[in-house]
Amino acid sequence: MRGTRSQGDRAAIVRRASLVAMLPAAIAAAIVAAGAADAIAQEEAGMTEQVSGIGGFFFRAEDPAALSAWYAEHLGVTRTPTSHDEAPWAQQAGPTVFAPFSADTEYFGRPEQQWMLNFRVRDLDAMVSRLRAAGVGVEVDPETYPNGRFARLQDPEGNPIQLWEPG
Repeated sequence: MRGTRSQGDRAAIVRRASLVAMLPAAIAAAIVAAGAADAIAQEEAGMTEQVSGIGGFFFRAEDPAALSAWYAEHLGVTRTPTSHDEAPWAQQAGPTVFAPFSADTEYFGRPEQQWMLNFRVRDLDAMVSRLRAAGVGVEVDPETYPNGRFARLQDPEGNPIQLWEPG
């Protein structure tokens, strides 16, 4: 008869369902074990704790309120929360380059400029179009590098900003 299952078939289905039900717990246990193994390896290497990301970027500004508004409007970086009911800007997970440059580099522009901010973008062309439509000057690097594409602009106070579409 079609549509009927033997007792052995039903038992096999129950066993498979039980295994599937245990899968999330097994995956969680594997993740915890991997984390523990990583922590042990770090401890053995003398690295018991390390930073997990950049938690903030702080700098001086002539007009902090106006500059915060510019970053929110043009780049989507929301303002710093003023209460516990507001959440800070949350960036998407992805690669972050931390690279000190030579003191005499010209890469940041003005010699007195001590830093440059680099933002990852999903679609460089779309971001450049949005900024240009708002009257923001953007210079796109015509070369595509092994690690992606880049564009440069400045905020209203002349601070250099680089946009990066990872390759």
